[in-house]
Formats: sequence, C-alpha cells, structure tokens
Amino acid sequence: MRLEKASLKAIKYACMNFHYAKSIPVNTFGFSVFNDKNEWCGVILYGIGANNNIAKTYNLNQGNVLELVRMALNGKQQSTSKALSLSLKILKKYNPLCKLIVSYADKDQNHNGIIYQATNWFYVGSSLVNKKDGSFIINDKRIHGKTISDKCKRYGLSKTINNIKIVYNTENITEFVTKGKIKYLYPLDKSLFALCKSLSKPYPKKSINATEVLPVAQQTTSQQEGFDSTLSLNKTS
Repeated sequence: MRLEKASLKAIKYACMNFHYAKSIPVNTFGFSVFNDKNEWCGVILYGIGANNNIAKTYNLNQGNVLELVRMALNGKQQSTSKALSLSLKILKKYNPLCKLIVSYADKDQNHNGIIYQATNWFYVGSSLVNKKDGSFIINDKRIHGKTISDKCKRYGLSKTINNIKIVYNTENITEFVTKGKIKYLYPLDKSLFALCKSLSKPYPKKSINATEVLPVAQQTTSQQEGFDSTLSLNKTS
C-alpha cells in the first residue's frame, strides 16, 4: 500500500462517490491511497474543519491543529487502519506546523470510532448530543446546513424556514436534531501526548459496524464509475 498527494480531481470524485455525505469539504488537502496492485482506493483528507477556533481549545495557534475530515475509500484497500496510519506518518511533511489532529465519529451514521480505536487515537467525549446542527430533512433527505445556505444565497435569500420552502419548492421540511459526534484526538507532537491522555476517556464500545470501518459502497469501483485511476494523482489540480 502507498499514499501520494491527491489531485483535486481525485478528491472530488472520491467524496462524491465513496462517502455517504456526498459533499466536498472546503480548504482541504489529502492523500490518494493505492493498494499493492496499484489500484486507486480513494482519498484521506485533512483540513481546518468547521471550527475556526479549534486550536484555542488546546492553547495552540491556528495551523497547529487539523481535522481529519474525510476517509472516502472504495473498499479496495487492504487495510483502512493501515491507510490512515500511513497518512498520519507523512502528514508532517506537508504540514510541518501541525501538532494535533482532531476527528469525529458520526453517531447519526451509527459510527463509534472503531477506526480511531484501531489506530490508537484518544477518545475525549461527545459533542452536539441532541442538538440542532443547522441541517434539515427536506423531502425525507438530510441536507447539510451550508448547502442550504449557499442555495438560498443564489436566490438572494437568507436561510429561514419560509425561504427554504421557497427555494426547495416543498412544505416537507423538518429541522434535523443530531445524535451527536464522538470526538477523538491524535497528537503528532510528543509534547501533546500528556494533554491528550489527561483528556481521554475509556473507548466507547459496540459491535463493529462494517459501514463504519469501510464507509463506502464496496461494489462500486473507480473503473466502473469512469474514473481513470491510472492517471497521475500527485498534482493539485
């Protein structure tokens, strides 16, 4: 298995085809994953995340903390945990200022963070439990709050219930209440190990959910979907 810097084309394709969110995070970079047969398996992405003040929580500066925002893989990788571990090892090369990685397991997808437990992250608790996260159920489909806001802006409207009904041409709208997210930390800098350990709690336990370990439709291959995985993926666009 090997990793190399992912192209924008690879990022877009993997996020839209291999990940349940069907969206592309902004301000991200990451790595394309290749198996031992040199088959492209998708991407692992890091970014600043949705919280611009994420570093302040740990008395660090902006740029010292990144969020693991996507593992969009097609199931051809020999080991998801190995792919993640390799990405963490080479992350410093591209982001020498980064000291800490944050990631979240989505309880709405029945995820518990098995992949983080397998790669020795620190579990530090849950957030947004039974809270509104800005997303809505529209015509029985959950749509992210930013997607809705962007669509409303294109119509020159603010994000209100009435305007959302106008933009989506439906009355079938309900504000989504999330089950929450399970938070994990991974220190890249040894000086932060003690802090992470002091914040850590025993891992939450449950049976392994196959969609959590490999959160993709494994029957879908890059070749079947028309993506040429033999193209160079080490360009930024």
